[in-house]
Amino acid sequence: MSETLFHQIRDGELPSHKVFENEDVLAFLDVNPATKGHTLIIPKDHYEGLLDCPPRVLSELMRAAKKIADHYEDLLDCDGFNIVQSTGEAAEQEVAYIHVHLVPRYDSGPFKLWHSRPNEADLSELVDDLRLT
Repeated sequence: MSETLFHQIRDGELPSHKVFENEDVLAFLDVNPATKGHTLIIPKDHYEGLLDCPPRVLSELMRAAKKIADHYEDLLDCDGFNIVQSTGEAAEQEVAYIHVHLVPRYDSGPFKLWHSRPNEADLSELVDDLRLT
């Protein structure tokens, strides 16, 4: 048996509702969707998270997200999308296998991703520490 739930889905050991597959990625409906059409996109090769995933693979994940979003836009009559990738336990990554959530958004939907806004002084102070040179 494979290591994680996503290994099992990828390897056909667990059933899934696949919406897209090519040589690099697999996309399937989330079993605990935040909204109608909430889709998970995984690479065929295993990487635990963002930090160990090669740029080429990240690019393939985003290409798939774009392709699926284009397809969903009219089919689901959605008003927008969130693309979410969580790396690490503190970010609520539940499966140690990099994946992207494509979450269709609806004007009438209650789903909220962000809830607070920092003040400008805090942002100005923080940016000096975080800026890449």
